[in-house]
Amino acid sequence: MLLAVLIPIVIDNRKSSNGTRCLLRSEMLRIYYHNKDSEKIRQYELENFVFLYEAYKKLKGNSFMDKICKEVMSWEVIT
Repeated sequence: MLLAVLIPIVIDNRKSSNGTRCLLRSEMLRIYYHNKDSEKIRQYELENFVFLYEAYKKLKGNSFMDKICKEVMSWEVIT
């Protein structure tokens, strides 16, 4: 009886986690491609990117974004 209640909750939670991870990745990539050519990023964009990245990793995001994050962190920060 308990499993019948818990299984749908776990499945819904997994779907929400996957959706959230996808949205986080999408926003990080938007920031990345917006600034890629100049290799410069505004301070507030960088701060937002870092918050998004940390949340993404807590949701067990993949290593693709690790490479993107490393590149973004090497860019010149403008205020």
